[in-house]
Amino acid sequence: MNKTYLIFKHEFLNTIKRISWIIMTLIVPVLALLGIGIFALVATLSEPQEVAIRSIGFVDEIGIFNDQTTQGYTKLIPYNSKEEAVQAMVIGEVSEYIVIPSNYTSTSTIERFTFEKELTTPPATYAVIKSFLTKNILKDKVQPEISNLIVAPLNLEVTRINETGNAALEQGNVGYLIITGVFSLLLGISLMFGATSLISGLGDEKESRLIEVLFSSVSIRQLLIGKVLALGIAGLLQVLVWLISVPLLLNLASNSLGGSLNDIHIPVNFLILGIIYFILGYLLFAVLSLGVGAISSNAREGGQLSMFYTLFSFAPLWFSSLLFIFPNSPVWVVMSIFPITAPIQTMIRLGISDIPLWQIITSIGVLLFSIIGGLYLVIKIFRLNMLMHGKRPGFAEIIRSLKNI
Repeated sequence: MNKTYLIFKHEFLNTIKRISWIIMTLIVPVLALLGIGIFALVATLSEPQEVAIRSIGFVDEIGIFNDQTTQGYTKLIPYNSKEEAVQAMVIGEVSEYIVIPSNYTSTSTIERFTFEKELTTPPATYAVIKSFLTKNILKDKVQPEISNLIVAPLNLEVTRINETGNAALEQGNVGYLIITGVFSLLLGISLMFGATSLISGLGDEKESRLIEVLFSSVSIRQLLIGKVLALGIAGLLQVLVWLISVPLLLNLASNSLGGSLNDIHIPVNFLILGIIYFILGYLLFAVLSLGVGAISSNAREGGQLSMFYTLFSFAPLWFSSLLFIFPNSPVWVVMSIFPITAPIQTMIRLGISDIPLWQIITSIGVLLFSIIGGLYLVIKIFRLNMLMHGKRPGFAEIIRSLKNI
């Protein structure tokens, strides 16, 4: 155990001294502080600018659309004919114009003319024109308040309640979603850098034959367990630095934005699960990297092989937009349990929806089993193949070696 501790201490100190680890640890608070400072400086130096008013021309062939010509930041300007509207567009008086034909009340069709190449009318423009038409049609029939409700009948506010019928402590929050997304991205990048550094160090030890000297004084089990624990604790230290800096950064950012971020609260379960998955992710990738290092003849070859599982771990981020459309798809459940994608996928799902307890327990259990079982297999592979300098064993050789132990 003392030798395992010595290996752990050596690997841990080497890991936290690496430039890549230091950059990944400090990049979150440093970039956030820079962003907050730049925003505050720009907000202080810049003066409020007037909102530009957009102009849309219209030709009313019916003669009833002469009111409600100001719609938010859009002003509708009347013209007597298409020719006048076209001339107004040419000289830049309006950006586009519409024609309300005499048969509009029976066809509900109007014509829109613009310089832009568009497949469909932009939603904002469509809403402005619809509001203008609707309010003019209803102006003599209903009160203005009712007219506004017809144009925009719904402003839906959603409140999540618990089993007792009271408002739940954890409500849907865009800021919380952003935090989980950023955390998942950083987790993936950290796992990738950790795996790369471990494979690089292991490859250098093999190429310099230092690994053979180590094996003369420590066992393979002591060496690999020390390396895995060192990378796991380094990952824990990294995430602790991030978590400690988050409240301070949110407070500074909220002050710069006039208190708009005061409602963002990071739930305790996210903090706990974030730490658990960060550590388990680091340990899993350490085991995978040791396995790749065992069958690789040099660091370059190991780095190429590690790309398979490091890139696959980013799959949840590639398809994260589909989570909003199909939040309860079985695909996400599988990716939350599959060990390589579980850390990132689970963190992303926490920001979008609830995850049943059985899925979290299963996911953590599969990760633990994969780490322990993987480490056991890697030790076996090392025992027979580590000293095959300059030659990478094939898949059949690895299977044969495992059977012979």
